[in-house]
Amino acid sequence: MHLHILGICGTFMAGIAAIAREAGHKVTGSDANAWPPMSTQLEALGIELMQGYEPAHLQNPAPDIVVVGNVVTRGNAAMEYVLDVGLPYVSGPQWLAENVLQGRHVIAVAGTHGKTSTTSLLAWLLESAGLAPGFLVGGVPLNFGVSARLGKGQHFVIEADEYDTAFFDKRSKFVHYRPRTAILNNLEFDHADIFPDLAAIERQFHHLIRTVPRSGALIVNGADANLQRTLKMGCWSRVIKFDADDGWRAEARDPCGALDAFELFVDGASQGIVGTPLAGAHNRSNTLAAFAAAADVGVPIATSIAALPAFVSVRRRLELRGEVRGVQVYDDFAHHPTAIRVTIAALRSQRGGRIIAVLEPRSNTMRLGHHAEELAHSLDGADAVYVYARPDLQWDAQTALAAARAPVSVHAQIDSLVSALVAQAEPGDRLLVMSNGDFGGVHARLLDALAAS
Repeated sequence: MHLHILGICGTFMAGIAAIAREAGHKVTGSDANAWPPMSTQLEALGIELMQGYEPAHLQNPAPDIVVVGNVVTRGNAAMEYVLDVGLPYVSGPQWLAENVLQGRHVIAVAGTHGKTSTTSLLAWLLESAGLAPGFLVGGVPLNFGVSARLGKGQHFVIEADEYDTAFFDKRSKFVHYRPRTAILNNLEFDHADIFPDLAAIERQFHHLIRTVPRSGALIVNGADANLQRTLKMGCWSRVIKFDADDGWRAEARDPCGALDAFELFVDGASQGIVGTPLAGAHNRSNTLAAFAAAADVGVPIATSIAALPAFVSVRRRLELRGEVRGVQVYDDFAHHPTAIRVTIAALRSQRGGRIIAVLEPRSNTMRLGHHAEELAHSLDGADAVYVYARPDLQWDAQTALAAARAPVSVHAQIDSLVSALVAQAEPGDRLLVMSNGDFGGVHARLLDALAAS
């Protein structure tokens, strides 16, 4: 079968492309923009990527089915052609549910924060236990080198996004997946472009809870009041808590050599000291969720503990992109005040020189200004802050960040931001770049400018 994917360079749709190709289908795709790591993954898989959304991409030959990403709207030239000529079309989540997930033990990882890291770690734990899982991650797990695969085992681990499915299906993506096991990491307000308030997101999470069978399990953050309120809407499955005394819990311990460490407790009983390559309290929570889900599908705790030190995390999650003249440049996907705060705290826990936060408020919610009041204090852990005030930013960054503890420098151009950063940077500094986009290739530009200075 020939699939043509509209919006193929999104992390989710690129994963669909990889899985469809592995399953033996012919895959082509269109997108307006392409950047690594998804563009390089598609190229490595030999998948033809067409620039823009032209009706000609869907002709000679016409695909058997068009898979539509949620970036595609009415008015898109290719989509209008699909509707006019009557080509069969489907959303990415629906295609995945019908062609890959049916009959498998699906483990869905949901939450405002930590989905990508937790999904990647859980896939690695199952892989280390010999279960050969399939997976689809909203990033590239470095242990696997690809964002998605079919897998030979019964289990399929999927990053379960609450964003809407497609222009013709406004339900959250995760309602399509029908998991037997669902991780609920945390729940906060986000995606202001599609959700009016937190209650609307809680309802979508409850729709996910409704799809988990009675014999299945919910792995739930016991410290999250919003999730507890959501569970009270109705729950029909076993609930296993983490970050709770009556469940899975971690207590930080002194580092073990190059690894951070924590003591693992399950229902109050110590399981021993665990060495982890993942820094920060938020990553301890992610690890607890993955450990609990793995244990629930039969992976011994000792196996997960042994596998953890070899986990290499995910691209764009505190990823060190390079070091020049003693200045390190990190890349992270953080784009919500909570994620920004915990990411800075995680880097701080690794000890070292100054942390200079470099932020692009790029997400729809950020650009609309819904988190502007919280943003200043989310940056309190940094020693200095540089902000790229994008042309489409609908709030004044300088005013909103006036309450920040660290000095803030706002720039309307990336070039001026890079020049100012390089002028201030000293050996030992850590430049923490945070954005959910490519940030105009600022990481390479910083490294090049540092080398030339």
